[in-house]
Parts: sequence; C-alpha cells; structure tokens
Amino acid sequence: MFTDETLETVGTESSWRKSNQSEHDSRGCQTVPLETAESGVQAVRSSECGTQTDPDEPLAGQYLPDCGDLPDPPGLVDFLRGIEDTVVKELVKNARSHAFDGFQVNWEERHETVSREHRLHHRDVQDRGLQATSLSWSCTGSVIACGFGRVDDGDWSMERAFVCTWNLERRGMDPGRPDTIIDTASAVMCLAFHPSHPSLIAGGLYSGEVVVWDTSRSPDVMLAQTGMSEDTHRDPVYQVHWVPAGRRGEWAVLSAGTGGRVLLWNVGEDGRLALSTGYALLHQQVPHSGTLGKVRGSSCVGVTSLALSPWDPDVFLVGSEGGLLLKCSFSTRTTAATATCVTSAGEGVVLRAPARFSFSPRCGPVHTVHCSPFHRNLFVSAGTDGQAHLHSLLQAEPLLSLRVCDSYVFAVRWSPTRPFFRRRHWARYSADFPPGPEVPAPRRLHRSSHWGAPHVLPGV
Repeated sequence: MFTDETLETVGTESSWRKSNQSEHDSRGCQTVPLETAESGVQAVRSSECGTQTDPDEPLAGQYLPDCGDLPDPPGLVDFLRGIEDTVVKELVKNARSHAFDGFQVNWEERHETVSREHRLHHRDVQDRGLQATSLSWSCTGSVIACGFGRVDDGDWSMERAFVCTWNLERRGMDPGRPDTIIDTASAVMCLAFHPSHPSLIAGGLYSGEVVVWDTSRSPDVMLAQTGMSEDTHRDPVYQVHWVPAGRRGEWAVLSAGTGGRVLLWNVGEDGRLALSTGYALLHQQVPHSGTLGKVRGSSCVGVTSLALSPWDPDVFLVGSEGGLLLKCSFSTRTTAATATCVTSAGEGVVLRAPARFSFSPRCGPVHTVHCSPFHRNLFVSAGTDGQAHLHSLLQAEPLLSLRVCDSYVFAVRWSPTRPFFRRRHWARYSADFPPGPEVPAPRRLHRSSHWGAPHVLPGV
C-alpha cells in the first residue's frame, strides 16, 4: 500500500534580507566648529598708607564720663617725643618772622558786609577838582583803571583829563601814586579793559573820540584812535565794549554815544581805528510799546548805556538819555533813515536800524544796563530815578523794581558768582555828579564779601 519514492528537491531563496537592505539608507552631518577665545583681566592693585598718630585701641564698649584719672593712651609719650624737635623748630621760625608785624586781631564780630580796602587818588586830580567818571578791572583782576574828567558844567570843555591805573597786588602799592598816568585831550567818559590782554584799554572821550591804549608800551601808550572826522562820534561817547571780530582771535571795539550812533571799530596797524559797521537809533524807527508816548526834541536816541548779552551774541541792550530801553540786533538788515556814513578812506558804510523791541520807558536817563550771567532772559537797569528794575527780554514791563537810593544811580551789576537776585549783590555809585558847582568827594574803593571781585560804591 505504501512504497518509497524519491523526488527532486525544490528550494526557494529568502527575500527578507534583500527587502531589508533596500529600505536602509546612510546619511551624514557636519558639526559646527567650536570657537574659542582668550581674555585677560587686570588685577586690582592695593596700596597701603600710614597715619602720623598711632591708632588707639578701642575700648570694650565702656562709657567713661570722666577721663581725668585715666593713664595716657599707649604710645602718646613716644609720639610727643618724636615730634618735639620739629614743633620747636617751627615755633622758633615763627617767632623770628616779620610776616605779621603790625597785625591786630579783631575778636569782635563784624556786622558790616562792605569794608574799605583802599582809597585810590591822584594829587593832580584833587588839585584840579576833577571827577571820577569810569572804572574798569583788568582780566587778571589785579589792575584797576579809573578815568577822570569834568562833566558837571554842561558845556563843551577841552580841559585836560587823566586815566590812572593801580596794580593792587604789587608790593608797596601807594594808593596816592598811580602806576600809570595817561593824559587825555578831554574828559574820559568810559573805560573797558581787553578781555584777554591785561595791558589794552579802550576808552571813550567827551569830545567823541574812541582811543585804545597799551600800557605795556613806554613812553607812548597810544595804540590807536579815531580822531575827529565824518565817520566818528560827534557827541560824548558813553560806552565802549570789546566784541569778538569776524576773524579768529581778533577783537573789535564797540562804541555808543549820545549822538544816536553805535559804531564798530577794527584796530588797525597804522594807529587808527577803522570803521567796519555802524548803527543809528532814530525815534521814527523805534518799535513803540504800549506806554511809549509822543517823542519830542531830537530825532536821535542818545545812548547813555549799552550791554551785551552773554547768551546770544546777536543781542545787545541800549539805554537812552530820554528814558528809552531798547533791545537791538547786530544782524539787522534794516537801513536807518539817515545819511550814509563816509569813512576816512572815502568808503561809505550804510548805517542800520538795530532796534527790535522797546521796553517800558523810564522817567529819566538810563545810566546802566547789565545782563544776568545766570539766566538768558533777565537783565537789570538803573538811572536817575534811584530805582533798580529787574526786566525780562520777553515782556515790556519790569518784573521787579527796588528803591536803591534817593539820588542818581550810575552803575548796577549782577553778582558774578551767586545767581540769587538780592540787592546786596549789586554795586552802585550814586550822586557823583550833583547839580551845581559843588565838587563831590572822590570815590572810595570797597570790597564786599558777597562778590567774587571788588566793586565800587559811592564815597561818603
């Protein structure tokens, strides 16, 4: 029923290995290289210092009300012995010194805020009865210049006058003997030291001349002058100022007088002042404020005071003998309604109208105007009414009015170091030119503790 049978072998190849190989794939990637850097730090250096005295050992929190019976601190005796020779040597040196000969200690409290340091005078000035008309301090603060003249007679005078200088820091300074005496052809109305050269002085005369002196030149100190011509002032020059010129490092002289002109002069090498720019103040070209009344008399605005703004080089203030107070501009292009000013070289200079704003007028001449060095819009003015007015450049009416004295006020200044507005920070000279033939007493120089530099007060 069953038999053995041999059949052929049947085989099949495995396909799972090939199928797995086709599904696999190789991939590769590259890592970003690591960046390394080295930096160093600076080690903190320490230093040690020693004191002259040995430190006391701290007490263990004990409060000792009475130390009279306690022994001396440790090291005190050795310290005193170590410095004994040095202290004795200094005491002997002080005993032989004459630095404080004649010095008397005032142990009483001084209540006065102003004390007189010097009384400067000149014998020829006193003998002729001349008056002190102007003062100016040098840029170093050690030399004071004083101009003298006579202007109380109200008439044209060609009487000889003087400009005197004193160096207050010079040893052996004699208040009655000036270091420099300059003769002038007429009364000196104003003086101004150069802002950076302590030997240069600009001055304005009663005759209308503008002069520049160099006190380092001997014997002729005259450096430049305007002379008398068509392009100069024909009335007394009440104000002179040094202003920066167009070229770097050079200065020009700005002058103003009662003739209504404000002129800018360049110092020439030929010994003359050359006119570069001119301004004319006329009543018909003055901006009218609400309180400005009808103008009478001359058409020119006689300038008696002038101030430059330390904040804006284009702004300057003008006070007039008629009580007007004007804000003016150097860069004005408005032509003045007057004739062209012809210079000595034959060239014409067109006069401009600088007035831009009119403040509330005063009842008398404005003798002084000064801008605040701490606020760009504040300035102070004073005149014959005896009041000091605080003004703002942004409004016509004054912010504050203070009664300074019952007579004329010829100068008022802000404190150069303190921004607070106080009366004691002002310097003034009053009643120097009273009406009549009476000659006032010479001014006395005072120094105030509230000022960074000496200033002048009226002689009493």
